Amino acid sequence: MPHTVLLAEDDRAIRNALERALTLEGYRVTAVADGVEALAQAHRSRPDVLVLDVMMPGIDGLQVCRVLRAEGDRTPVLMLTALVETADRIAGLDAGADDYVVKPFDVEEVFARLRALLRRAAPVAPAPAPEPVPEPKPKPEPSGRFVEAAGLRMDPQARRAWRGGRELELTRTEFELLELLIRHAGVVLEHATIYDRIWGYDFGPGSKNLAVYVGYLRRKLDEPGAPQLIHTVRGVGYVLREG
Repeated sequence: MPHTVLLAEDDRAIRNALERALTLEGYRVTAVADGVEALAQAHRSRPDVLVLDVMMPGIDGLQVCRVLRAEGDRTPVLMLTALVETADRIAGLDAGADDYVVKPFDVEEVFARLRALLRRAAPVAPAPAPEPVPEPKPKPEPSGRFVEAAGLRMDPQARRAWRGGRELELTRTEFELLELLIRHAGVVLEHATIYDRIWGYDFGPGSKNLAVYVGYLRRKLDEPGAPQLIHTVRGVGYVLREG
């Protein structure tokens, strides 16, 4: 079955061109012109992924995203934006968006980012049932499911994370990025490696996507008087360690 895309873009030329391109790429596309229609359609059809223009009359793309997230809808969201300032991108992440593309964009970049979002949202196939054994093994302690490093603790199954006793409110991308850093604590992870593991696609040396997410994650992790945990290794990547 082809993946379904809900596209909301008020510029008719962009909307029509992107709808045609996505259809030719094999997606089943529903295209609407504003945020009101986008919310109504999202409630009716539950698409696999949403592509939302930030600047739309009435209800804009950020408001659409906020409403869906408040309702518990975790459908991946790709924002289309003409705004290039870091603060504007952070506003999109704050609203619950998973990724963004800056206009004017190459349609191949849109395809690549959609593929990455859909891969991350795909359900994990259940593990095969174990072979029966004469004597059952002891049930593992619940603590075995946690991943810990540098005063951080994560439960990947429940998708929860804590710094000390404080639980962190993380988006899906933030959670996956933090889990990657914790599992490789003390190891410098290169930009290309992180892009490949989190997005499945290297956006190139000029992209600020990773820096935006790291900055946003730091704001949620850092505490007054406590050491910073995510460190930048200039020109290389990032490492998680205390001090």
